[in-house]
Amino acid sequence: MTAVQDDPVARARMMLQAAQWAAAEFAAYDRDATRRIVEAVADAAYERAGEYAELAVRETGFGVAAHKRTKNEIASRGIAEHYRDHDFVTPRPDPDRRILEIPRPAGVIFGLTPSTNPVSTLYFKVLLALMTRNAIVLSPHPLAKQCCVAATRVLAEAAAAAGAPRDAIQIVDEPSIPLVEALMGDVNTSVILATGGTGVVRAAYSSGNPALGVGPGNAPVVVDATADLSRAARDLVASKAFDNSLLCSSESTLIAEAAIAPRLAKELQRAGAHLCTPEERDRLRKFLFPDDRLNLEVVGKDARTVASMAGLRVAPRTQVLLAPIELVVAEEPLAREKMCPVLAVAVRPDAGAAIKAAQAVLRIAGAGHSAAIHSGDADTVFAFADAVDVLRVVVNAPNSTGVAGFDTHLAPTMTVGTGFAGRSSIGENLEPGHLVNWSRVAYAKDTAIAFPDYGALRPWERRAAPPAPLPPVPSDDASAALREQIRRLVLEELRELVR
Repeated sequence: MTAVQDDPVARARMMLQAAQWAAAEFAAYDRDATRRIVEAVADAAYERAGEYAELAVRETGFGVAAHKRTKNEIASRGIAEHYRDHDFVTPRPDPDRRILEIPRPAGVIFGLTPSTNPVSTLYFKVLLALMTRNAIVLSPHPLAKQCCVAATRVLAEAAAAAGAPRDAIQIVDEPSIPLVEALMGDVNTSVILATGGTGVVRAAYSSGNPALGVGPGNAPVVVDATADLSRAARDLVASKAFDNSLLCSSESTLIAEAAIAPRLAKELQRAGAHLCTPEERDRLRKFLFPDDRLNLEVVGKDARTVASMAGLRVAPRTQVLLAPIELVVAEEPLAREKMCPVLAVAVRPDAGAAIKAAQAVLRIAGAGHSAAIHSGDADTVFAFADAVDVLRVVVNAPNSTGVAGFDTHLAPTMTVGTGFAGRSSIGENLEPGHLVNWSRVAYAKDTAIAFPDYGALRPWERRAAPPAPLPPVPSDDASAALREQIRRLVLEELRELVR
């Protein structure tokens, strides 16, 4: 075995170099060719959505297969359909502004995927890369590598069959911290898409390469006296139970106005929540946060399992555990993000005090991410949105799926930017536009100088046609694949020399 084959970092860097070659080819594709590839990959992903949802749950032990299937379906055909009429490929002439805009793909994307939402995040990042004619190399979380590697191979095959450059979609099959750090800082990495814990995102930002990362969530939700309590309760239980609260947009602390708190509690119980007694609350707190840190055994587990592990007895239909708290301060662990179907509940005398409590939740964690409110009063909604330091406020809908654009008209996403407050490089939901720059050819304002009719000339149609696909390399012949990669890299170096 050669030294390169023995060295995982060297092999992964060769993947990036092969991806750079693929990106150079891909940049010459037109909109129709790009769309065919995107639709073929989205269809392949959608068809295996249920299979990979079940595989992800088996491998990680996190979440609900049916809910993961929903996320996989939305992150495949849902994303493709949402952006079907968007064009990130064709140059855009604007005669009124006398500007021609030419798209510039990023090149090679290095995408990190989390253990909590592994396949849906992978689907999402692959499709965004393809829509913008970028190549992508993925690095899965070690806890979810089997489902991610299996999914990537299917998507890569579908892309190649639809005409994509070979090596446009690749994955590191044995991820490790040294390997990920090396690839994040590699010269062939154009941009990093970091979805995961704070440490991963900070490492991406300090890599020396451009990075699009996200901050943690800890979403507060206010229910005021004007809310539809029955609907609010159903939304809260459904949102908190969705995929066992693995989405970072899942509500963390419920703050109810005192006048409606007893009725809301009854509606929540009717919807499937268990209201803990003070003794149960204390037992739950101690189990969830031993040594003041979240017990990782509860992550992605359902409410009945968490209750049983904590020594609580709950009804078989229980979907969410309600934990009453008095103080919303950093010293109260239940006011933090919990990543399981446990919802802290605080009561405040009026809407103004409830809003202040929501601000306190975000001072603990989750700044820039999201918050929710159930209210029928526009003034209260505005006051809440203006006060909380977040970039998404979901109104009268489940926050977990609303922030992701499933139940609202926000851009559908599996990666949420938290802006300046959350130390993120983007404030929007990640979307294809973040993966392409536009060169702007600006003509003089003087109208005596002609602005050509680029719509008629369409000079970009004279770009070189995509090269014919290379013959397939047998997947079980690693040495042949390695030789092919080396051959292509040599050709690329020769091409640079003769420019």
